[in-house]
Amino acid sequence: MRAGAVRARQVGYAVGVLVLVVAVWELVKYFVPERGVSIGDTRILPRTSDAALPHVWSVIAVLGDKDGAGTVGGTLLRTAGFTFGLALLALAIGTVVGIALAVVMQRFSFVERGLLPYIVVSQTVPLIALAPLVAGWGGKIVIAGEPWRPWMSIAVIASYLAFFPVAVGMLRGLQAPSKASVELLHSYSANWWETLVHLRFPAAVPHFLSALRLAAAASVIGAVVAEISTGTAGGIGRQIIVFSQQATGDAARLYAAVLAAALLGVAVTAVVGLAEVALRRYSRPAGARGSSGGTR
Repeated sequence: MRAGAVRARQVGYAVGVLVLVVAVWELVKYFVPERGVSIGDTRILPRTSDAALPHVWSVIAVLGDKDGAGTVGGTLLRTAGFTFGLALLALAIGTVVGIALAVVMQRFSFVERGLLPYIVVSQTVPLIALAPLVAGWGGKIVIAGEPWRPWMSIAVIASYLAFFPVAVGMLRGLQAPSKASVELLHSYSANWWETLVHLRFPAAVPHFLSALRLAAAASVIGAVVAEISTGTAGGIGRQIIVFSQQATGDAARLYAAVLAAALLGVAVTAVVGLAEVALRRYSRPAGARGSSGGTR
């Protein structure tokens, strides 16, 4: 019953925030002039015309408008599904790479000292510059007789963002067990692998789950940006560009596509919630998991 009350409170908070955002949106639309507010050459409040800021109900109503052989809502559902699959693939790749890097860095301290700074620096490279390089390199790769597909480039680019929080969070979790806990397993003649499996991995789960939520959001962002940067059709990222070019007098379609991309992030995060359910028994740090200064 207590868990149900907590869940209901969380849902209530989410709904309350959504209502607040909609209210602020409509208040800005109502009170701010259509041309916005500027001081000199500096705009301090945005334009609120329908071409720049449509009503919320207009964004919802446009989902039923005709778009090609179907509707706008159908187009967004199809393209979001395409990007959803790529984001999940990127999340899986990033998770595997991140965990592998964390394990190696935890095992060998010199690898952590030498590699971790470069992992951090890697996130300063803008995806818009990385995407053409990955697409170009991929075009020269043939796997088992099959040529490199554009969607593969998107998955690789998105995983580039997803692996970072997993690697850093997992490393922190693997280092979480106290020195006394590690020494206890050593007293039972446990080797490094047994200590990793029976102590460090369970201790790392809370850190891993938090990192996985960040990685899920990063995978969606990476997939959308990669679709736009590489010009790959079929995903929600490319659809945002298409609708932005159609928004001559009403930006409702564009905002609907942006909203679909945001909901896509929620959907991928919900998949991470399944991992939290599966790992529920490890979701709270044990009392024995002390400072991160445990021995290697």
